[in-house]
Amino acid sequence: MQTNFSLAQLADAAIRDSEQILRKCVHCGFCTATCPTYTILGDELDSPRGRIYQIKDMLEKGGPPPDTTVKHIDRCLSCLSCMTTCPSGVHYMHLVDHARAHIEATHTRPPADRAVRDLIARVLPNPRLFRLALLGASLGRPFRGMLPKRLSAMLALTPASVPAPSYSDRPGVHPAQGPRRKRVALLIGCAQQVLAPQINEATIRLLTRHGVEVVVSKGADCCGALTHHMGKEDLAHAAAKKTIDAWTREIEGEGLDAIVINASGCGTSVKDYGHMFREDSAYAAKAARVANLAKDVTELMGEIGLARPVVETGQAVAYHSACSMQHGQRIKEPPRALLRAAGFLVKEIPDAHLCCGSAGTYNMLQPELAGELRNRKVAAIESTQAQAVAAGNLGCITQIASGTGLPVVHTVELLDWATGGPMPEALAGRAAFRQGGAQAA
Repeated sequence: MQTNFSLAQLADAAIRDSEQILRKCVHCGFCTATCPTYTILGDELDSPRGRIYQIKDMLEKGGPPPDTTVKHIDRCLSCLSCMTTCPSGVHYMHLVDHARAHIEATHTRPPADRAVRDLIARVLPNPRLFRLALLGASLGRPFRGMLPKRLSAMLALTPASVPAPSYSDRPGVHPAQGPRRKRVALLIGCAQQVLAPQINEATIRLLTRHGVEVVVSKGADCCGALTHHMGKEDLAHAAAKKTIDAWTREIEGEGLDAIVINASGCGTSVKDYGHMFREDSAYAAKAARVANLAKDVTELMGEIGLARPVVETGQAVAYHSACSMQHGQRIKEPPRALLRAAGFLVKEIPDAHLCCGSAGTYNMLQPELAGELRNRKVAAIESTQAQAVAAGNLGCITQIASGTGLPVVHTVELLDWATGGPMPEALAGRAAFRQGGAQAA
């Protein structure tokens, strides 16, 4: 693609990087076949190729973009399926992130839109505020039908009850059982520690059982991904720097063999820290070091090897690979191999490359499109006749569970249970799991 940036514009590092990305696009259109929004809407402007043209035009002109451009970029899920498909290596993730930052800096949104976005950006990454908001949501739930679509969608995603704070939230060291094989830091996450602390608990049990010492570092709870993908770079960078500093203290202290992340959306962002802080002289080296240590929990467990299962499994489990897992981090086989090693029958989901509609805050900001994608994903999952769903990202778990009666659990919960941990609460009372895999299969 030919570009027309001025020399003054190219003096900016973000513009230089985006120009190189734009020049790689050859207009082939392969990306349209795998784009969820194009699949639903059939509008070229809601395809990766169409958005690339709009981003090019917006960045070349500078200044505030037109409302139509903002609408079509807002509709992008950042699922990155287009990157998996692209034969030319167009790094769409960096391009759309730059576009969103430009929109946030130059475009004035309607007051209601701005208020909702600011609310999400301030509350979700703050565990204390988020917990209070969830407790308050119970008061608004009866009036959901009377509220604007976005607020109604937000309430629909809130749990009926909020789990109590967990021991896994607290900074500290969880010793390895037996000889120590590795020492790792665990990102407990901002929203995850409030909504689903059982995921971090299962992760700690699974890792320590396999000889891994797990460190929960003070200050390392939010990676900045949520606000980064909203274009709110100041908030995102502040959160990321706090986390980088916490992990740097561990690296320079007793050392770390890895930084373990059990939310694939967070993992994609942490692994991109080197790019995010490439122009920051104070953080470039530290960020790159952190990024190089980052591993999804299934990557680390794949290296270590899963212990022999101690409970009877064999149940059919549909594995949902989050977009951030399969497209963002290109991790495909490790989760499936681990589930099979744990004794589960892994079912592949039709059209697995298509997003479930969660995409960070997407199901709150674009509830209609997110709902359509969820319904398609649920139909595909249920067609497998699986007895449960496994996924490696809390957002996907919440989104899919809102549309099906099947239990939806994190992959580590199943691995933990199979190797000696408690049965995941979502599976309790399910005949297939109560009776054991041999009868279920």
